Amino acid sequence: MPTPSLQVGQSARRSRRVTDRDIALFTEISGDRNPLHYDAEFAARTRFGGIVVQGGVTTAVLNAVVAEELPGPGSVFLQLDLRFLAPVRPGDVITGEVVVTSARADKPVTNLDVRVVRDDGVVAVEGTAVCYTAVPAEAAVDGG
Repeated sequence: MPTPSLQVGQSARRSRRVTDRDIALFTEISGDRNPLHYDAEFAARTRFGGIVVQGGVTTAVLNAVVAEELPGPGSVFLQLDLRFLAPVRPGDVITGEVVVTSARADKPVTNLDVRVVRDDGVVAVEGTAVCYTAVPAEAAVDGG
């Protein structure tokens, strides 16, 4: 069943402020204890010049856009190709943006351009994604 009513060029976005708590929660889940994320003195001496939020925290806003907005509920990533272009820091407001580049007519698969933009307008992450949208059996039977 194709992904309903998705059009090339259709877009969605979602914003959130990144916090120190996000770093701590991601570390609890992932085990990523890189000093770039915790040790201000260490991070200041690197080319980043300060604490950097984990890439998984930065790109999680894309998961929210895909699952909640476009393509929407039931959607998961089949493939992600991302380039990390600039650091995100605690306190930054980031916006995940997705744009439909194609939607298959024969199955619920959507291709997207994706990016995460900091509140200062700098693109932190950009790339492409392929999403599959699962449709519950009762919705498929009901035509929804």
